[in-house]
Amino acid sequence: MDFGLSEEQKLIVETTRAFVENELYPHEREVERTGVLRRDLIEEIKAKAIEAGLYAANMPADVGGAGLDTVTWLLYEKELGRANYALHWTCVARPSNILLAGTPEQREKYLFPCIRGEKWDCLAMTEPGAGSDLRGMKATAVQDGDDWVLNGTKHFISHADLADFAIVFMASGEEESARGKRKKITAFFVDKGTKGFTVRDGYRNVSHRGYTNAILEFDDCRLPGAQVLGEVHKGFDVANSWLGATRLQVGATCLGRAERALGHAVEYAAQRQQFGQQIGKFQGVSFKLADMATELKASDLMVFEAGWKYDQGTVTDQDMAMAKLKATEMLAFVADEAIQIHGGMGLMDDLPLERIWRDARVERIWEGTSEIQRHIISRALLRPFGA
Repeated sequence: MDFGLSEEQKLIVETTRAFVENELYPHEREVERTGVLRRDLIEEIKAKAIEAGLYAANMPADVGGAGLDTVTWLLYEKELGRANYALHWTCVARPSNILLAGTPEQREKYLFPCIRGEKWDCLAMTEPGAGSDLRGMKATAVQDGDDWVLNGTKHFISHADLADFAIVFMASGEEESARGKRKKITAFFVDKGTKGFTVRDGYRNVSHRGYTNAILEFDDCRLPGAQVLGEVHKGFDVANSWLGATRLQVGATCLGRAERALGHAVEYAAQRQQFGQQIGKFQGVSFKLADMATELKASDLMVFEAGWKYDQGTVTDQDMAMAKLKATEMLAFVADEAIQIHGGMGLMDDLPLERIWRDARVERIWEGTSEIQRHIISRALLRPFGA
């Protein structure tokens, strides 16, 4: 494995970092203090991102994306991760890879408009009673002739207020398994404005201000069979085939924020004077910096090794779970220590540290909690023993 970056990768990193610093950083304070990402600002930054070739860069070249390999894509995500989440995720959108699973007709209606920046998508799995246990979902899809009728509620659905359509996973039947009956799941495209489909305001979130969540309600929402994504009752197969690398994406964005926090901590420790010398010379501070840098380095290696293995076709769920677990918990540690080094100033919103600290909390929950990641890892370790 070559740890060096190619010239193309270096250019992508430099271009993305310059865009983040010049086009996203200047708007962070407004979004953080108001909790609102203005629609006119979204359109302004989106146009610049499209011009810079950074919009929908996660998509293959043959559908209009940048065609990045996984390692290069993670380098790009790492740089975007330095900024306020709402700004980089909404204004420099990366449509869900699950859109690639659509039929030619579905690609024309949903995929290509998202890549061109004409539409936004959102993904709806989580319910009030079904988070980590997706098989426990209660929202249903019942076949009625050639149509499907959807009923139930989804929540914590990111930026559904902006999205033009939702990719919704519903319980569509039951099947026998070694552990008894379990739900069959089917995925559907549901356009905003469809009768029986309502998007309601979600919850106020301590993390990622400006990045909204919503509650989706389905009340006898009728869809034609053409709205099924993938095969009927095979929703988990679609998700597992096309959403596998999202945990690495979370890990990569955590790396970017941790680098930014560490950078502030090092600079402050070098400049701040107490008791006649730089505070970075005190062991209590210098050892913090050393531990922060070491944890960041370890996380960086784990995320990019998993990305490299993804490209080789050898990545495992254990690899991705380890990378996500390490990077998200590392970010929490680095953000907390960066604030401690700054003392009281670290908690003031003049610096991005209190924002990074707040934002770090959700990373250990979404895309699979830290406990779920540990379950995946331990299960893989015990499997050869039949446990």
